[in-house]
Amino acid sequence: MNILVCVKQVPDTTEIKIDPVTKTLIRKGVASILNPFDGYALEAAARLKDQFKDSKIYVLTMGPPQAVAVLRECLGMAADVAYLATDRAFSGSDTVATSYILSESIKKIEEGEGIKFDAIFCGMQAIDGDTAQVGPQVAEYLDLPQLTYALELKLNDGHLEVLKEMDTGLQRMRITLPCLLTFTKPSFDPRFQTVKRRTAAKTAEIKKISIDELAHIDQSKIGLKGSPTKVVSTAVADLKKTNAIKIAEATNHESARKLLTVIKEDKALFNFLKGS
Repeated sequence: MNILVCVKQVPDTTEIKIDPVTKTLIRKGVASILNPFDGYALEAAARLKDQFKDSKIYVLTMGPPQAVAVLRECLGMAADVAYLATDRAFSGSDTVATSYILSESIKKIEEGEGIKFDAIFCGMQAIDGDTAQVGPQVAEYLDLPQLTYALELKLNDGHLEVLKEMDTGLQRMRITLPCLLTFTKPSFDPRFQTVKRRTAAKTAEIKKISIDELAHIDQSKIGLKGSPTKVVSTAVADLKKTNAIKIAEATNHESARKLLTVIKEDKALFNFLKGS
């Protein structure tokens, strides 16, 4: 089974800064990490490989050259092959343009490796944007069936049986291969890097994809100019000036009782919620 995991290197959300001119994230000098939801997607792929030993896990990210660090982390955890889509022409891409570049890169990887991916796994969303759009958009570009908010899965007779998170609870669904899944936080954490894998990852080849290698890409659909999303202005919330109340009692039951008391004491809020 050939599995591709799309990952992203994201800045620590406590240190996000916005360029006032381009309205894009300032990444220089900011600590970066593997997007947590992508870690859950990689762990899901690793658990499939634990069951089916002949499986191969590929990882792909789009980003600047320093994004190789997150790919080496993935290789240290579970991945077998890593690809970095990087080019100045890609910078400033919104979710639509990013999804388009990723989909074209996926086609390029399949062509170069002589394979077809049985499944593509993505994190539910990236913590630096929280849009939850890239995974579903990649599925649309590649014309693949998709399921979002996956927690757990198992392979059964050419299908993936997926435990999916819903607003009202959990649901079990089946999806045919090939497909694309996005993952939310399950009941387990991603595995740690082993010493052997981490050592090998330090010198492993990171295959790079530039715009010159994407022969069929439409350059009018990438970068800032090809992004339909336009950020007019940005602002950083000053949490110190809010009237927020933190409720953290000893138990959930006590926290719920405290919350109810606070709502009842705030007449305006109480009447608003009562009317809704």
